[in-house]
Amino acid sequence: MQELTHYINGEMVKGTSGRFTDVYNPATGEVQAKVPLATIEELNKAIEDAAEAQVAWANTNPQRRARVMMKFGALINEHMEELAELVSKEHGKTIPDAKGDVQRGLEVVEVCMGAPSLLKGEYMDNGGPGIDLYAMRQALGVVAGITPFNFPAMIPLWKMAPAIACGNAMILKPSERCPSTSLRLAELLTEAGLPKGVLQVINGDKEVVDGILDNETIQAVGFVGSTPIAQYIYGRAATNGKRAQCFGGAKNHMIIMPDADMDKAADALIGAGYGAAGERCMAISVAVPVGQETADKLIEKLVPRIEKLKVGPYTAGDDVDYGPVITAASKERINKLITSGVEQGADLVIDGRDFSLQGYENGFFCGPSLFDNVTPDMEIYKEEIFGPVLSTVRTENYEEALDLIMTNNYGNGTAIYTADGDTARDFAHRVNVGMVGINFPIPVPLSYFSFGGWKKSAFGDLNQYGPDAFKFYTKTKTVTARWFSGIKDGAALNFKAMD
Repeated sequence: MQELTHYINGEMVKGTSGRFTDVYNPATGEVQAKVPLATIEELNKAIEDAAEAQVAWANTNPQRRARVMMKFGALINEHMEELAELVSKEHGKTIPDAKGDVQRGLEVVEVCMGAPSLLKGEYMDNGGPGIDLYAMRQALGVVAGITPFNFPAMIPLWKMAPAIACGNAMILKPSERCPSTSLRLAELLTEAGLPKGVLQVINGDKEVVDGILDNETIQAVGFVGSTPIAQYIYGRAATNGKRAQCFGGAKNHMIIMPDADMDKAADALIGAGYGAAGERCMAISVAVPVGQETADKLIEKLVPRIEKLKVGPYTAGDDVDYGPVITAASKERINKLITSGVEQGADLVIDGRDFSLQGYENGFFCGPSLFDNVTPDMEIYKEEIFGPVLSTVRTENYEEALDLIMTNNYGNGTAIYTADGDTARDFAHRVNVGMVGINFPIPVPLSYFSFGGWKKSAFGDLNQYGPDAFKFYTKTKTVTARWFSGIKDGAALNFKAMD
């Protein structure tokens, strides 16, 4: 069995704790590797080395740092197949989906190639009599990223690329369920010219997370995961005086208006609801048709499409629509939530609980499920299922549909399908959700914008990647300067206004 490592000071380093956790192949249910769980001593030494390496890296001019990103981007492209295979092997995604995972991370790296233009400060001459003012952006120091299992390439790249381009050193703690992609990306970044120690990949569990949150050298923490953990990390980091941006769970709705193209809406729901086995924080898990006729038409369109979905391992070819969920516990939780929906009165139109794949009976596969007549008081509506389950909540009019979203605890993403521009514009302006799609099911912004939800989907003021990332990973220093042109007599003892 393969024994994985940490990545410290430019090298793969074996763990010393003697503690390991299993890394599964979700398609077979077999343990394929074990990953070491670091001690606090290992973590603190890695942080200490990162702090030492960061000084010279921050003093490297932004253009040279950007050149490392350029080389890193080229290496990611060169190793796309290998990286996608690592993602699929540990997460279970299909190869096309895994390549998308890598690609969306690469796009953030590409924006970071233009870091010098995003790190420029401000200048004003003669802000007062003979006084000039200027503001500069400077690196924070050592920062940390704590990333989830569902995007083993994309989210680590969302964290590491802007942080490092800004001149910081980063401690990356990837999910212990899918660590290999982060380890390989760290190798490629070193090959691209990143000095040793600027990126340290430390595998661990809650002990390491708490160690990161309590370490005085760490200046900022970025996290993606469930809402309870996001809230915990945000609170503890803030208490310890750190910057924190913590992104949590979601319950994303898509409104389908009576004038929508029903075929396009159904196709969108299939991709957004069942892609990656529903293990996306931007997955559409709630369809909200407006009017009974719209709902009936939508269900009629969805059923044959869902029945044609092909579920299987990534090794079965590119025509597989989605693979297994991440663990046996995840599969069990999804099935329990489906059962609760039946018990609470929802109509289970398609039942995926008994799905079994010949030759992969021990894999963590869930068949696609579709509910109709779901109500907001049901567990399947209130809980983030994080599986291949689509719930349909029928509404009588647009205002009722909008209110359903507005009163939901989560505010990550949402969408509306309509042919009416006035309705679409009203929806975009009024809905209290961070990312909105108009005839677009998964509105993840392109990498030169920023990603972030509202309400209990996000904790912290700034979003991920794009311009917000460069604000998050730097601090502003403002200098007020005056140069005397000659000898001035006397001293002013009062606090003078700059008039």
